[in-house]
Amino acid sequence: MDSMESIKATFFQECEELLADLESGLLALQAGEGDAETVNAVFRAVHSVKGGAGAFGLESLVRFAHVFETTLDGVRNGGLDADPPLVAVMLRAADRLADHVAAAKAGNDPGEEGDADLIKALEAYCGVEEPSDAGEPDFGFSPMLVSLDASDDDGAAPSASPPMTSLSALTPTVIGWTIEFRPHPGLYRNANDAMNLIRELARLGPVDVTLNSDAVPDLDGLNTGDAWLSWTVNLDAGVHEDQVREVFEFVDGDCDLQVHAVHAPADAEGPEPADLDSAPLAPEGSPGEEGLSLAALLALARGGEASPEDGAAAAQTVAAPSFPEPQSSTAPKAAARANAPTAGENIVQTTIRVDLERVDRLIDLVGELVINQAMLAQQVHEAGIVRSGNIALGLDDLEQLTREIQDSVMAIRAQPVKSVFQRMPRLIREVAGMTGKSVRLVTDGEGTEVDKTVIERLSDPLTHMIRNAIDHGLEAPDDRVAAGKPREGVIRLSAQHRSGRIVIEVADDGRGIDRARVKAIAAERGLIEPDAVLSDEEVDNLIFAPGFSTASEVSDISGRGVGMDVVKRSIQALGGRITITSIPGKGSTFTLSLPLTLAVLDGMVVSVGSQTLVVPITVIVETLQPKAADIRGLGPDGAVLSVRGSHVPLIDVATALDFDSDPASGAGVTLLVESDLGGLAALRVDGIQGQRQVVIKSLEQNYDQVPGIAAATILGDGRVALILDVDGVIARRRQAAPRPAPLAQAS
Repeated sequence: MDSMESIKATFFQECEELLADLESGLLALQAGEGDAETVNAVFRAVHSVKGGAGAFGLESLVRFAHVFETTLDGVRNGGLDADPPLVAVMLRAADRLADHVAAAKAGNDPGEEGDADLIKALEAYCGVEEPSDAGEPDFGFSPMLVSLDASDDDGAAPSASPPMTSLSALTPTVIGWTIEFRPHPGLYRNANDAMNLIRELARLGPVDVTLNSDAVPDLDGLNTGDAWLSWTVNLDAGVHEDQVREVFEFVDGDCDLQVHAVHAPADAEGPEPADLDSAPLAPEGSPGEEGLSLAALLALARGGEASPEDGAAAAQTVAAPSFPEPQSSTAPKAAARANAPTAGENIVQTTIRVDLERVDRLIDLVGELVINQAMLAQQVHEAGIVRSGNIALGLDDLEQLTREIQDSVMAIRAQPVKSVFQRMPRLIREVAGMTGKSVRLVTDGEGTEVDKTVIERLSDPLTHMIRNAIDHGLEAPDDRVAAGKPREGVIRLSAQHRSGRIVIEVADDGRGIDRARVKAIAAERGLIEPDAVLSDEEVDNLIFAPGFSTASEVSDISGRGVGMDVVKRSIQALGGRITITSIPGKGSTFTLSLPLTLAVLDGMVVSVGSQTLVVPITVIVETLQPKAADIRGLGPDGAVLSVRGSHVPLIDVATALDFDSDPASGAGVTLLVESDLGGLAALRVDGIQGQRQVVIKSLEQNYDQVPGIAAATILGDGRVALILDVDGVIARRRQAAPRPAPLAQAS
């Protein structure tokens, strides 16, 4: 049971990947960028979901996927054109298929009520018409029963005039199929199963299956990498041959396949027309001609007579398929070399699935290894061992190996943001449909990698932001046309690496933020004083205040006063920040800046008063010891630093964080940093202790959120050091604008 549940869990994991491929392929077709391979990939995704669902008996999922697959097969064969209306229907079908998978994963049945409209729409493209209540059409003829005997019962010769025969007498009727197939080893390597194929055949009608194991060698000659078994399946259903071959379409080339039609016997004796009414009914279970089994009909078709034993001996009456014998392990090595991939062929990379808890445990151990390596280095330094000694050299090697291990482990957890971005098209379709707006999503940088923990916690904030962008940001289609814009609004979702962080932007080309209305609502709700003088940036940030909302009424989309404040808290919990840029009439851009990983970072250890801080090395441009003449006052409490002809804000970190600091003359050092809030800034610290690789420890989980502090770490000597939130310090400086401590000219 545990094994089956494990296989089922793997199936649902694969479904997530297949559904993602399905949606990305359909979006490519919608954008006019798809080709034949895109259509094939989309078809394979639905076919794989259907096949796996059949193995676990998910009937409603299989039925819906089958209709979807049939439509895609029409596109693949050129019978249907993947025009925008059809792609729109298939996108809705992909959403419904995802609902079926999610329900099956949760152990629920989504019901087939929601499938009806989509199935009807898909079948309309395939040319399937609903059954009519008018009955069968009348073509103006009546059927006639004729005798096919060469002579009468008394042995008299047949009459001179030829008898009338029906069309069915001239065209043999297909009453079943004999399918003989033997899998190749590649069928199993591609994660397919012969039993799944047989189950699919059983959906077409009753089957009688015979296993042929004659080719299995003795134990000494058995090679488990080969495929030795073959099957003969007698299908008792007069379906079209294409339906039979469709079952094996996904394993084409991975098995030997022979399909033979079984026709109704042309020489079988039937009752005389006069005897129809007087003929006694055959007892239940007797092999009367009207109830002949497929095995009996096979015997009649091959010139024999049907007997009561035909049904029981069905497996014996079918000859084993004549497939070539599989190659044994003792075959010449030349054959193996012939099957080996050449230098020009692509070698498929192998992957394994690992429980995420094991990876997390490994990352925790690597973090402890980094801390212990730093402690060991500190002890060697305090012992006064020279750097040229063997111990010091070995310590350097340990540090290098530790860093390589840490980089490798981080790479295991790194994932592209594509997994999050791919969830947004469906959200946009649903919200656009609810608001009556036409919206197009444009994505960029889907391959940008970030730690898995960050990705998992990005979905909810992005969902809130996109819903608000459509509901509040984009105008109605008629309003957009009146403003000289296209009827279709555009939401842009992008990701990129910048200064050792990941920056995600959600932009719209809507109306922008109505600052006058935002300020009025904030004053009405007591968030600000009515006569408060605020900058544009401060007004924009009011939308992050708890309970703030510009919606005039509560809806399923927005207007409950919970949304953007939740977004801000979620981003801050990840050690990130969110900023807004808005131009009235042009649109708004929300920028999220997040750390690439929540585990380890390279930092500069600095002294600020009595405290030890760590500044992320990725934000530091250079270190300076400025002259007094390079510092200029700005306003009552501000200061700027002249750096190569330009001026940047100068911030004393101790003052900004309310630390005690009394730097000696010439002891101050300035760090020129790059801020996500815009441009460069200069941070004054008391001194630099060196560069370290530190393990990030959450401050919120162990203490509380501290403005200007991103997290904490443990140094090599066991002390706890705070990791500086550079953008947070700059934001506090802009709000308070403290005067920095005087800096003396360095000697």
